[in-house]
Amino acid sequence: MLPSRSTDRHTHLRSCAAIALCAVAIAAPLAAQSPSASDTTRRARLIDTVAVIGRADDLAGIASSASEGHVGAADLRLRPITREGELLETVPGLIVTQHSGDGKANQYFVRGFNLDHGTDFNTSLEGMPLNLPTHGHGQGYTDLNFLIPELVDHIDYALGPYHARVGDFGSAGAAELTLRESLDEPFASLTTGAHGLARLAAGASHRLGGGTLLVGGETKRYDGPWQVPEQLRKTSAMARYTWTSGASQTSLLALAYHNRWDATDQIPLRAVREGLISPFGQLDSTDGGATQRYSLSASWRRLGTSSTQRGHLFAAYSDLALFSNFTYFLTDAVNGDQFSQTDHRMIYGGDLSHAQTMNALGAEHLMTIGAATRADVITGLGLYHTRRRERLATVREDDVRELGSGLFAQAESRWGSRVRSVVGLRGDAYSFAVNADRAENSGRRSAAIVSPKASLIVAPTKSTELYLSAGYGFHSNDARGTTIRVDPSTGEPASRVDPLVRSRGAEVGMRATPVAGMRTTATLWLLNLDSELLFTGDAGVTEPSAASARRGATIANFYRVSDALAIDADLSFARARFTGVAPEEDRIPGALERVFAGGVAYGSRTNGLFGSLRVRHFGSYPLAEDGALRARASTLLNGEVGYELRAGTRLQLTVLNVLNGTADDIQYAYSSRLHGETADGVDDVHFHPAEPRQLRIGVSHQFR
Repeated sequence: MLPSRSTDRHTHLRSCAAIALCAVAIAAPLAAQSPSASDTTRRARLIDTVAVIGRADDLAGIASSASEGHVGAADLRLRPITREGELLETVPGLIVTQHSGDGKANQYFVRGFNLDHGTDFNTSLEGMPLNLPTHGHGQGYTDLNFLIPELVDHIDYALGPYHARVGDFGSAGAAELTLRESLDEPFASLTTGAHGLARLAAGASHRLGGGTLLVGGETKRYDGPWQVPEQLRKTSAMARYTWTSGASQTSLLALAYHNRWDATDQIPLRAVREGLISPFGQLDSTDGGATQRYSLSASWRRLGTSSTQRGHLFAAYSDLALFSNFTYFLTDAVNGDQFSQTDHRMIYGGDLSHAQTMNALGAEHLMTIGAATRADVITGLGLYHTRRRERLATVREDDVRELGSGLFAQAESRWGSRVRSVVGLRGDAYSFAVNADRAENSGRRSAAIVSPKASLIVAPTKSTELYLSAGYGFHSNDARGTTIRVDPSTGEPASRVDPLVRSRGAEVGMRATPVAGMRTTATLWLLNLDSELLFTGDAGVTEPSAASARRGATIANFYRVSDALAIDADLSFARARFTGVAPEEDRIPGALERVFAGGVAYGSRTNGLFGSLRVRHFGSYPLAEDGALRARASTLLNGEVGYELRAGTRLQLTVLNVLNGTADDIQYAYSSRLHGETADGVDDVHFHPAEPRQLRIGVSHQFR
């Protein structure tokens, strides 16, 4: 079934939660009073704000930029996905792929960025940050594999560095995921399919004491089409208790996740062309990894008569042991180049914000102030030379303590029925303490940065809003790079990097409802970074490089043709260049230039039929700085069809890669060495293929 978006969007948007909650709280007491003319006007505006919250994803009158959006559970359920992280592909222009086993964090692309595993895109779960700084595998590492898709309620996103609530890693944008607080009925879902897929998920909620207890879980096994089976073994669990006391609501959330897998890393194109392996083969069959994550968090919000307060507290443990071999025998002709990266950490933190309505200068204002802090205690942060997962040598071992805190203030002002403004200021301070196995690389660093942000919104008609947004953002660098003096691999002197890297962005945009049921947003944007993080294939790490400049455009459309039929189409273009370098060396490897995503979804309320068909295309992009070598474009078509019985049983057939197209999830260009090749190795394209066409059958039941 395809519920209407109006019922699916009733939950608050993170970016405008405060104003919506204040509106609800204020409208009720105002309605009970004998209104003056000014009271009537104020009440009408506030009630109208509440009505807008409940209208699909038409955020006119609410959003502070053209690039904000909200995706609810109905849309998420009707997307055939290969991996959990692909839920983020509901963000216009964002692509999620994988270059290794499905237990490893995804590869993310948006607005001309190859974000690697999450750098420059801030991702959080109900106030709990998911990006991991100073990570063993990559800065900002963001693993979403712990998610249980059936228990995700909605996603709020905002592209660009224009939002005062967003701090580290938010230059390209941010997304916050929110999980379900309750279920209408208990459910169980079983999915099976090609390549050893077996997945079982279940969940239920129950009134307990003065609140609601929700529990859910998932177990998944998958081998994939690979000649060396992936042997994915994943388990996720969730427990949540939510209760209301007076004007306050509190929720406790516990999450657990464990996964292990054999990797399917990218392979050299020449090995396939020479017949050494198939496109689904592997050159080092011992690559793989294991990871786990456990967290406990609390969320609280209070609604006052003219204000709202909200806060989060969280503690999480995560670890990763990863074995990779990208260059094979380039460095060590005898034992090979396999290396292991480890990361074990505890994360503690929280945030608190207060929003207050007030009148001044003849306008209505929503004033918001907030503070957040986070501490990462990282032990066993290691890089090792290995052979068949056995350690041969230690390249580097560190213990790191990283503390980041931020303050923000924001004023959203309504200067009339057609003009709004949002002005914000954010300050962040970081401290790093590195205890390295080489004394020369130990040390302490600290840094602070201030980021102003502003938007002006004008509504020329009731169905159209125009936006002008600008702001400063930043990303933090790996703490080890801020204190390093000696390269642990070569013993040569190494240059330190700046702890915090500035970004600057702006956009002009439009949000419109051309016809009933249709929403369109269009943006022209630019974004500059003082230093780029670039993937280095022969080391399997990221490193800072030159400054960069990006320009682009995005058009996103959603049209509900009828209660049963909806169509969406998003098109994004980007131009990404290094700055301060020679023109013939200014291309940014991996920077996507063209992305299209669209689909059609059908869900009948009367006959039980439902289905969807989605296409995802990303065009060719440069693989080297000179632009001469480019990746081939990739297009995938996924579909599903099903029938929901009145008894609550749902039958579903999903086909991934419907056309069985030859496509690549990722492509890199670097040097590697196979047996028999020269000591200098061979420059080549290394790719990870998209999985071939496969059929998945699912049955689920709601216990009514």
